[in-house]
Amino acid sequence: MLKDIWTDILATLEKSLNPGLFSIWIKPLAARYEDGVLNLYAPNDFVASWVRDRLMGLVADAALQTMGSSPEVQVLVDPTMVAPVPAATKQQTLASRQQVHAQIPVPTQVGLPIVQPPKACREYRWRFSFEDFVVGPSNELALAASKGMCHDTLASDHLFLSARPGLGKTHLLHSIGRRLSATSNRSNPRIACLSSEEFATRFVLAMRANELTRFKAEFRDAADVLLLEDVHFFQGKEKMQDELLCTLKALQERGCKVVLTSSFLPKELSNVDSQLVSRICSGFMAVIGTPDFDTRRRIVLNKAEMLGAQVPDDVSNLLAERITKDIRQLESCLNNLVLKARLLRQNLNLDLAWEVLEHYAQANPRPDFDHIIEFICQIYSLTPDQLRSKTRKQQVVLARNTAFYLARKHTELSLAAIGDRLGRRHSTVIKGITNVEREISQQTPLGRQLKQTVERLVV
Repeated sequence: MLKDIWTDILATLEKSLNPGLFSIWIKPLAARYEDGVLNLYAPNDFVASWVRDRLMGLVADAALQTMGSSPEVQVLVDPTMVAPVPAATKQQTLASRQQVHAQIPVPTQVGLPIVQPPKACREYRWRFSFEDFVVGPSNELALAASKGMCHDTLASDHLFLSARPGLGKTHLLHSIGRRLSATSNRSNPRIACLSSEEFATRFVLAMRANELTRFKAEFRDAADVLLLEDVHFFQGKEKMQDELLCTLKALQERGCKVVLTSSFLPKELSNVDSQLVSRICSGFMAVIGTPDFDTRRRIVLNKAEMLGAQVPDDVSNLLAERITKDIRQLESCLNNLVLKARLLRQNLNLDLAWEVLEHYAQANPRPDFDHIIEFICQIYSLTPDQLRSKTRKQQVVLARNTAFYLARKHTELSLAAIGDRLGRRHSTVIKGITNVEREISQQTPLGRQLKQTVERLVV
Protein backbone atom coordinates (compact mmCIF):
# COMPACT_ATOMS: atom_id res chain seq x y z
CA MET A 1 0.00 0.00 0.00
CA LEU A 2 2.82 2.43 0.94
CA LYS A 3 4.66 1.63 -2.27
CA ASP A 4 1.55 2.50 -4.27
CA ILE A 5 1.01 5.75 -2.31
CA TRP A 6 4.60 6.90 -2.78
CA THR A 7 4.53 5.85 -6.43
CA ASP A 8 1.41 7.99 -6.95
CA ILE A 9 2.97 10.93 -5.09
CA LEU A 10 6.10 10.61 -7.23
CA ALA A 11 3.96 10.62 -10.39
CA THR A 12 2.22 13.82 -9.24
CA LEU A 13 5.54 15.50 -8.40
CA GLU A 14 7.04 14.47 -11.73
CA LYS A 15 4.22 16.31 -13.50
CA SER A 16 4.63 19.49 -11.43
CA LEU A 17 8.45 19.73 -11.39
CA ASN A 18 10.98 20.23 -14.12
CA PRO A 19 12.58 16.87 -15.06
CA GLY A 20 16.06 17.85 -13.85
CA LEU A 21 14.81 19.06 -10.47
CA PHE A 22 12.74 15.91 -10.03
CA SER A 23 15.60 13.57 -11.00
CA ILE A 24 18.20 15.25 -8.81
CA TRP A 25 16.25 15.89 -5.61
CA ILE A 26 13.06 13.81 -5.49
CA LYS A 27 13.76 10.55 -7.28
CA PRO A 28 16.59 9.47 -4.90
CA LEU A 29 14.28 9.69 -1.85
CA ALA A 30 12.81 6.66 -0.11
CA ALA A 31 9.56 6.83 1.88
CA ARG A 32 7.75 5.27 4.83
CA TYR A 33 4.20 6.14 5.96
CA GLU A 34 3.33 5.49 9.63
CA ASP A 35 0.57 6.85 11.88
CA GLY A 36 -0.28 9.78 9.64
CA VAL A 37 3.36 10.78 9.10
CA LEU A 38 5.08 10.51 5.73
CA ASN A 39 8.81 10.07 6.38
CA LEU A 40 11.13 10.75 3.45
CA TYR A 41 14.71 9.47 3.60
CA ALA A 42 17.54 11.33 1.85
CA PRO A 43 21.09 10.04 1.26
CA ASN A 44 22.76 12.93 3.17
CA ASP A 45 22.15 16.08 5.21
CA PHE A 46 22.56 18.40 2.23
CA VAL A 47 19.84 16.74 0.17
CA ALA A 48 17.54 16.50 3.20
CA SER A 49 18.02 20.20 3.99
CA TRP A 50 17.52 21.22 0.35
CA VAL A 51 14.24 19.29 0.09
CA ARG A 52 13.01 20.66 3.43
CA ASP A 53 13.75 24.28 2.48
CA ARG A 54 12.52 24.27 -1.12
CA LEU A 55 10.23 21.35 -1.92
CA MET A 56 8.26 20.51 1.25
CA GLY A 57 5.22 22.49 0.12
CA LEU A 58 5.09 20.71 -3.23
CA VAL A 59 5.48 17.30 -1.56
CA ALA A 60 2.65 18.11 0.88
CA ASP A 61 0.39 19.28 -1.98
CA ALA A 62 1.13 16.10 -3.95
CA ALA A 63 0.34 13.97 -0.88
CA LEU A 64 -2.95 15.84 -0.42
CA GLN A 65 -3.94 15.27 -4.05
CA THR A 66 -3.02 11.57 -3.87
CA MET A 67 -4.30 10.63 -0.41
CA GLY A 68 -7.17 13.08 0.01
CA SER A 69 -5.71 14.22 3.35
CA SER A 70 -2.65 16.14 4.52
CA PRO A 71 -0.11 13.91 6.30
CA GLU A 72 2.72 15.39 8.32
CA VAL A 73 5.84 15.27 6.12
CA GLN A 74 9.33 14.81 7.58
CA VAL A 75 12.63 14.59 5.74
CA LEU A 76 15.22 12.41 7.48
CA VAL A 77 18.69 11.15 6.62
CA ASP A 78 19.48 7.51 5.94
CA PRO A 79 23.30 7.22 5.72
CA THR A 80 23.03 3.79 4.10
CA MET A 81 21.71 5.51 0.95
CA VAL A 82 24.90 7.52 0.32
CA ALA A 83 26.55 6.46 -2.93
CA PRO A 84 30.38 6.13 -3.11
CA VAL A 85 32.00 9.20 -4.64
CA PRO A 86 35.11 8.88 -6.85
CA ALA A 87 38.28 10.46 -5.47
CA ALA A 88 38.50 12.88 -8.41
CA THR A 89 35.01 14.13 -7.66
CA LYS A 90 35.98 14.67 -4.00
CA GLN A 91 38.98 16.78 -5.04
CA GLN A 92 36.83 18.87 -7.42
CA THR A 93 34.20 19.36 -4.74
CA LEU A 94 36.78 20.56 -2.19
CA ALA A 95 38.37 22.89 -4.75
CA SER A 96 35.06 24.51 -5.71
CA ARG A 97 33.45 24.64 -2.27
CA GLN A 98 34.77 28.11 -1.44
CA GLN A 99 33.68 29.46 -4.84
CA VAL A 100 30.04 28.41 -4.49
CA HIS A 101 29.59 28.91 -0.74
CA ALA A 102 28.10 32.39 -1.19
CA GLN A 103 25.67 31.15 -3.84
CA ILE A 104 24.06 27.97 -2.48
CA PRO A 105 24.63 26.18 0.85
CA VAL A 106 27.30 23.50 0.48
CA PRO A 107 27.07 20.16 2.30
CA THR A 108 29.54 19.45 5.12
CA GLN A 109 30.08 16.04 3.56
CA VAL A 110 30.33 15.07 -0.06
CA GLY A 111 27.67 12.80 -1.45
CA LEU A 112 25.17 14.55 -3.67
CA PRO A 113 22.92 12.12 -5.54
CA ILE A 114 25.00 10.96 -8.47
CA VAL A 115 22.61 11.86 -11.27
CA GLN A 116 23.76 13.02 -14.68
CA PRO A 117 22.21 16.46 -15.27
CA PRO A 118 19.96 16.44 -18.34
CA LYS A 119 21.05 18.33 -21.43
CA ALA A 120 19.72 21.85 -21.75
CA CYS A 121 17.95 21.04 -25.01
CA ARG A 122 15.88 17.90 -25.05
CA GLU A 123 12.52 16.57 -26.13
CA TYR A 124 10.41 18.19 -23.43
CA ARG A 125 7.13 16.91 -22.04
CA TRP A 126 4.98 20.03 -22.21
CA ARG A 127 2.23 20.06 -19.57
CA PHE A 128 0.06 22.86 -20.96
CA SER A 129 -1.09 24.38 -24.23
CA PHE A 130 -2.74 27.58 -25.47
CA GLU A 131 -5.90 25.57 -26.22
CA ASP A 132 -6.58 24.85 -22.53
CA PHE A 133 -5.72 28.38 -21.32
CA VAL A 134 -8.83 30.27 -20.18
CA VAL A 135 -8.55 33.90 -21.23
CA GLY A 136 -10.06 36.88 -19.44
CA PRO A 137 -9.41 40.60 -18.89
CA SER A 138 -6.58 39.83 -16.42
CA ASN A 139 -4.49 37.74 -18.80
CA GLU A 140 -5.49 38.55 -22.39
CA LEU A 141 -2.42 40.76 -22.99
CA ALA A 142 -0.05 38.07 -21.68
CA LEU A 143 -1.74 35.45 -23.88
CA ALA A 144 -1.53 37.68 -26.98
CA ALA A 145 2.16 38.40 -26.32
CA SER A 146 2.90 34.69 -25.79
CA LYS A 147 1.23 33.75 -29.05
CA GLY A 148 3.00 36.63 -30.78
CA MET A 149 6.32 35.25 -29.57
CA CYS A 150 5.51 31.97 -31.31
CA HIS A 151 4.32 33.45 -34.60
CA ASP A 152 6.84 36.31 -34.86
CA THR A 153 4.10 38.94 -34.61
CA LEU A 154 5.55 40.33 -31.36
CA ALA A 155 8.13 43.00 -32.20
CA SER A 156 10.62 41.46 -29.77
CA ASP A 157 12.42 38.17 -29.23
CA HIS A 158 12.38 38.77 -25.48
CA LEU A 159 9.27 38.41 -23.27
CA PHE A 160 8.93 38.92 -19.53
CA LEU A 161 5.81 37.53 -17.78
CA SER A 162 5.03 38.73 -14.26
CA ALA A 163 2.28 37.49 -11.93
CA ARG A 164 1.69 36.26 -8.43
CA PRO A 165 2.06 32.48 -7.95
CA GLY A 166 -0.72 30.37 -9.42
CA LEU A 167 -2.03 32.81 -12.04
CA GLY A 168 -0.75 31.17 -15.24
CA LYS A 169 2.92 32.03 -15.84
CA THR A 170 3.96 28.38 -16.11
CA HIS A 171 0.93 27.59 -18.26
CA LEU A 172 1.91 30.22 -20.81
CA LEU A 173 5.59 29.26 -20.67
CA HIS A 174 4.81 25.63 -21.49
CA SER A 175 2.29 26.71 -24.13
CA ILE A 176 5.02 28.72 -25.84
CA GLY A 177 7.37 25.76 -25.72
CA ARG A 178 4.74 23.38 -27.10
CA ARG A 179 3.78 25.72 -29.96
CA LEU A 180 7.40 26.44 -30.92
CA SER A 181 8.16 22.72 -30.86
CA ALA A 182 5.20 21.99 -33.12
CA THR A 183 5.98 24.72 -35.65
CA SER A 184 9.76 24.32 -35.72
CA ASN A 185 11.43 23.16 -38.93
CA ARG A 186 13.74 21.00 -36.81
CA SER A 187 12.88 17.42 -35.88
CA ASN A 188 14.25 18.15 -32.40
CA PRO A 189 13.91 21.91 -31.65
CA ARG A 190 16.63 23.31 -29.42
CA ILE A 191 14.48 24.64 -26.55
CA ALA A 192 15.80 24.92 -22.99
CA CYS A 193 12.96 25.09 -20.44
CA LEU A 194 13.75 25.07 -16.73
CA SER A 195 13.36 26.94 -13.46
CA SER A 196 15.97 29.41 -12.24
CA GLU A 197 16.56 27.11 -9.30
CA GLU A 198 17.36 24.23 -11.64
CA PHE A 199 19.62 26.52 -13.68
CA ALA A 200 21.51 27.41 -10.46
CA THR A 201 21.72 23.80 -9.32
CA ARG A 202 23.11 22.63 -12.62
CA PHE A 203 25.59 25.53 -12.57
CA VAL A 204 26.90 24.38 -9.18
CA LEU A 205 27.07 20.74 -10.27
CA ALA A 206 28.98 21.75 -13.39
CA MET A 207 31.39 23.75 -11.25
CA ARG A 208 32.06 20.78 -9.02
CA ALA A 209 32.56 18.47 -11.95
CA ASN A 210 34.86 21.02 -13.66
CA GLU A 211 32.44 21.16 -16.62
CA LEU A 212 31.58 24.87 -16.75
CA THR A 213 32.62 25.04 -20.41
CA ARG A 214 30.04 22.39 -21.30
CA PHE A 215 27.38 24.10 -19.16
CA LYS A 216 27.94 27.47 -20.88
CA ALA A 217 27.91 25.88 -24.34
CA GLU A 218 24.58 24.15 -23.66
CA PHE A 219 22.79 27.41 -22.89
CA ARG A 220 24.72 30.00 -24.91
CA ASP A 221 25.44 28.04 -28.08
CA ALA A 222 23.20 24.95 -28.25
CA ALA A 223 19.86 26.56 -27.35
CA ASP A 224 17.72 28.55 -29.78
CA VAL A 225 15.02 29.27 -27.19
CA LEU A 226 15.38 29.80 -23.43
CA LEU A 227 12.28 29.52 -21.24
CA LEU A 228 13.33 30.36 -17.68
CA GLU A 229 10.96 30.47 -14.71
CA ASP A 230 11.15 32.49 -11.48
CA VAL A 231 14.16 34.71 -12.17
CA HIS A 232 13.68 36.37 -8.77
CA PHE A 233 15.50 33.30 -7.43
CA PHE A 234 18.77 34.99 -8.49
CA GLN A 235 18.36 37.84 -5.97
CA GLY A 236 21.54 38.13 -3.92
CA LYS A 237 23.42 35.49 -5.95
CA GLU A 238 26.06 37.57 -7.69
CA LYS A 239 28.02 34.82 -9.43
CA MET A 240 24.87 33.28 -10.87
CA GLN A 241 23.60 36.68 -11.95
CA ASP A 242 26.83 37.10 -13.91
CA GLU A 243 26.30 33.74 -15.59
CA LEU A 244 22.67 34.53 -16.47
CA LEU A 245 23.61 37.97 -17.82
CA CYS A 246 26.29 36.47 -20.08
CA THR A 247 23.83 33.81 -21.23
CA LEU A 248 21.14 36.37 -22.10
CA LYS A 249 23.68 38.52 -23.97
CA ALA A 250 24.90 35.53 -25.98
CA LEU A 251 21.36 34.46 -26.88
CA GLN A 252 20.32 37.97 -27.85
CA GLU A 253 23.37 38.33 -30.11
CA ARG A 254 22.35 35.12 -31.87
CA GLY A 255 18.75 36.33 -32.31
CA CYS A 256 17.32 33.62 -30.03
CA LYS A 257 13.97 33.81 -28.27
CA VAL A 258 13.96 34.29 -24.50
CA VAL A 259 10.96 34.12 -22.14
CA LEU A 260 11.46 34.89 -18.45
CA THR A 261 8.89 34.71 -15.65
CA SER A 262 8.80 36.09 -12.13
CA SER A 263 6.41 36.74 -9.27
CA PHE A 264 7.84 40.28 -9.15
CA LEU A 265 8.22 43.18 -11.54
CA PRO A 266 11.83 43.98 -12.46
CA LYS A 267 11.69 47.19 -10.40
CA GLU A 268 10.71 45.12 -7.34
CA LEU A 269 13.78 42.86 -7.50
CA SER A 270 16.39 43.51 -4.82
CA ASN A 271 20.12 42.71 -4.79
CA VAL A 272 20.11 42.20 -8.55
CA ASP A 273 22.78 43.73 -10.79
CA SER A 274 21.46 46.76 -12.68
CA GLN A 275 22.75 45.38 -15.99
CA LEU A 276 20.75 42.19 -15.47
CA VAL A 277 17.62 44.18 -14.57
CA SER A 278 18.12 46.25 -17.72
CA ARG A 279 18.49 43.09 -19.80
CA ILE A 280 15.33 41.61 -18.26
CA CYS A 281 13.43 44.80 -19.15
CA SER A 282 14.78 44.95 -22.70
CA GLY A 283 11.86 43.11 -24.28
CA PHE A 284 8.07 43.15 -23.95
CA MET A 285 6.62 42.95 -20.44
CA ALA A 286 3.17 41.50 -19.70
CA VAL A 287 1.61 41.41 -16.24
CA ILE A 288 -1.06 38.85 -15.36
CA GLY A 289 -3.57 40.12 -12.81
CA THR A 290 -6.06 38.37 -10.55
CA PRO A 291 -8.84 36.81 -12.67
CA ASP A 292 -12.38 38.09 -12.21
CA PHE A 293 -15.29 35.92 -11.13
CA ASP A 294 -16.38 34.98 -14.65
CA THR A 295 -12.86 33.89 -15.65
CA ARG A 296 -12.50 31.81 -12.47
CA ARG A 297 -15.86 30.14 -13.09
CA ARG A 298 -14.89 29.28 -16.68
CA ILE A 299 -11.59 27.87 -15.41
CA VAL A 300 -13.55 25.57 -13.09
CA LEU A 301 -15.81 24.41 -15.92
CA ASN A 302 -12.86 23.91 -18.29
CA LYS A 303 -10.98 21.84 -15.70
CA ALA A 304 -14.13 19.83 -14.95
CA GLU A 305 -14.49 18.99 -18.63
CA MET A 306 -10.89 17.74 -18.68
CA LEU A 307 -11.68 15.56 -15.65
CA GLY A 308 -14.84 14.22 -17.30
CA ALA A 309 -17.03 15.62 -14.53
CA GLN A 310 -20.34 17.49 -14.54
CA VAL A 311 -20.22 20.37 -12.06
CA PRO A 312 -23.52 22.02 -11.03
CA ASP A 313 -23.68 25.80 -11.38
CA ASP A 314 -23.96 26.39 -7.64
CA VAL A 315 -20.78 24.36 -7.02
CA SER A 316 -18.76 26.06 -9.77
CA ASN A 317 -19.92 29.46 -8.51
CA LEU A 318 -18.99 28.59 -4.94
CA LEU A 319 -15.44 27.52 -5.86
CA ALA A 320 -14.95 30.59 -8.05
CA GLU A 321 -16.19 32.87 -5.28
CA ARG A 322 -14.15 31.31 -2.48
CA ILE A 323 -10.75 30.81 -4.14
CA THR A 324 -9.95 34.09 -5.83
CA LYS A 325 -6.20 34.63 -5.95
CA ASP A 326 -4.56 31.33 -6.95
CA ILE A 327 -5.76 29.38 -9.99
CA ARG A 328 -3.51 26.45 -9.08
CA GLN A 329 -5.39 26.12 -5.78
CA LEU A 330 -8.71 26.51 -7.55
CA GLU A 331 -7.93 23.64 -9.94
CA SER A 332 -6.52 21.50 -7.12
CA CYS A 333 -9.68 22.07 -5.07
CA LEU A 334 -11.88 20.97 -7.96
CA ASN A 335 -9.67 17.94 -8.61
CA ASN A 336 -9.98 16.84 -4.97
CA LEU A 337 -13.72 17.46 -5.01
CA VAL A 338 -14.16 15.25 -8.08
CA LEU A 339 -11.94 12.51 -6.63
CA LYS A 340 -13.76 12.60 -3.28
CA ALA A 341 -17.16 12.38 -4.97
CA ARG A 342 -16.04 9.39 -7.02
CA LEU A 343 -14.52 7.61 -4.04
CA LEU A 344 -17.71 8.12 -2.03
CA ARG A 345 -19.87 7.41 -5.10
CA GLN A 346 -21.73 10.67 -4.60
CA ASN A 347 -22.82 13.39 -6.97
CA LEU A 348 -21.03 16.72 -6.79
CA ASN A 349 -22.99 18.97 -4.44
CA LEU A 350 -22.58 22.01 -2.23
CA ASP A 351 -22.13 20.08 1.02
CA LEU A 352 -19.26 18.10 -0.44
CA ALA A 353 -17.76 21.28 -1.91
CA TRP A 354 -17.82 23.02 1.48
CA GLU A 355 -16.01 20.05 3.05
CA VAL A 356 -13.22 20.15 0.47
CA LEU A 357 -12.93 23.96 0.65
CA GLU A 358 -11.96 23.70 4.32
CA HIS A 359 -8.51 22.47 3.22
CA TYR A 360 -7.84 25.52 1.03
CA ALA A 361 -6.98 29.17 1.68
CA GLN A 362 -10.16 31.10 1.03
CA ALA A 363 -10.61 34.79 0.44
CA ASN A 364 -11.13 37.25 3.26
CA PRO A 365 -14.81 37.01 4.26
CA ARG A 366 -15.09 40.74 5.13
CA PRO A 367 -15.79 42.52 1.83
CA ASP A 368 -16.25 46.21 1.12
CA PHE A 369 -19.42 47.82 -0.23
CA ASP A 370 -18.36 47.78 -3.89
CA HIS A 371 -17.66 44.06 -3.74
CA ILE A 372 -21.05 43.45 -2.12
CA ILE A 373 -22.76 45.25 -5.02
CA GLU A 374 -20.71 43.26 -7.57
CA PHE A 375 -21.61 40.02 -5.78
CA ILE A 376 -25.34 40.83 -5.61
CA CYS A 377 -25.44 41.77 -9.30
CA GLN A 378 -23.78 38.46 -10.22
CA ILE A 379 -26.13 36.39 -8.06
CA TYR A 380 -29.33 38.10 -9.23
CA SER A 381 -28.21 38.81 -12.82
CA LEU A 382 -28.65 42.57 -12.49
CA THR A 383 -26.63 45.65 -13.31
CA PRO A 384 -25.73 48.22 -10.61
CA ASP A 385 -28.09 50.70 -12.29
CA GLN A 386 -30.98 48.22 -12.07
CA LEU A 387 -30.19 47.64 -8.40
CA ARG A 388 -30.39 51.40 -7.74
CA SER A 389 -33.46 51.95 -9.92
CA LYS A 390 -36.98 52.78 -8.63
CA THR A 391 -38.49 49.52 -9.87
CA ARG A 392 -40.54 47.42 -7.43
CA LYS A 393 -40.07 44.13 -9.25
CA GLN A 394 -39.87 41.34 -6.68
CA GLN A 395 -36.45 40.04 -7.83
CA VAL A 396 -34.88 43.53 -7.71
CA VAL A 397 -36.39 44.31 -4.29
CA LEU A 398 -35.06 40.99 -2.94
CA ALA A 399 -31.61 41.73 -4.36
CA ARG A 400 -31.62 45.24 -2.88
CA ASN A 401 -32.70 43.98 0.55
CA THR A 402 -29.93 41.37 0.47
CA ALA A 403 -27.44 44.13 -0.35
CA PHE A 404 -28.73 46.18 2.62
CA TYR A 405 -28.30 43.15 4.89
CA LEU A 406 -24.77 42.33 3.72
CA ALA A 407 -23.59 45.95 3.84
CA ARG A 408 -24.85 46.26 7.41
CA LYS A 409 -23.20 42.97 8.40
CA HIS A 410 -19.80 43.40 6.73
CA THR A 411 -19.09 47.15 6.56
CA GLU A 412 -18.84 50.06 8.98
CA LEU A 413 -21.31 52.14 6.96
CA SER A 414 -24.27 53.65 8.78
CA LEU A 415 -27.81 52.82 7.70
CA ALA A 416 -28.16 56.28 6.20
CA ALA A 417 -24.91 55.86 4.21
CA ILE A 418 -26.05 52.47 2.91
CA GLY A 419 -29.35 54.02 1.82
CA ASP A 420 -27.62 56.94 0.10
CA ARG A 421 -25.43 54.62 -1.99
CA LEU A 422 -28.48 52.74 -3.26
CA GLY A 423 -30.81 55.73 -3.57
CA ARG A 424 -33.04 54.74 -0.65
CA ARG A 425 -34.14 56.28 2.62
CA HIS A 426 -32.94 55.22 6.07
CA SER A 427 -36.34 53.66 6.86
CA THR A 428 -36.31 51.59 3.65
CA VAL A 429 -32.92 50.11 4.58
CA ILE A 430 -34.20 49.12 8.03
CA LYS A 431 -37.30 47.48 6.53
CA GLY A 432 -35.25 45.57 3.97
CA ILE A 433 -32.78 44.24 6.55
CA THR A 434 -35.64 43.23 8.85
CA ASN A 435 -37.35 41.26 6.04
CA VAL A 436 -34.15 39.34 5.24
CA GLU A 437 -33.44 38.56 8.92
CA ARG A 438 -37.02 37.34 9.43
CA GLU A 439 -36.89 34.97 6.43
CA ILE A 440 -33.55 33.53 7.55
CA SER A 441 -34.57 33.11 11.21
CA GLN A 442 -37.86 31.41 10.27
CA GLN A 443 -36.02 29.07 7.86
CA THR A 444 -38.57 29.54 5.14
CA PRO A 445 -37.67 28.26 1.63
CA LEU A 446 -36.71 31.82 0.73
CA GLY A 447 -34.85 32.16 4.01
CA ARG A 448 -32.76 29.04 3.30
CA GLN A 449 -31.96 30.40 -0.14
CA LEU A 450 -30.93 33.76 1.35
CA LYS A 451 -28.80 32.07 4.02
CA GLN A 452 -26.97 30.09 1.34
CA THR A 453 -26.44 33.26 -0.68
CA VAL A 454 -25.02 35.41 2.14
CA GLU A 455 -22.66 32.61 3.25
CA ARG A 456 -21.08 32.59 -0.22
CA LEU A 457 -20.03 36.25 -0.12
CA VAL A 458 -16.23 36.71 -0.13
CA VAL A 459 -13.77 39.41 -1.10
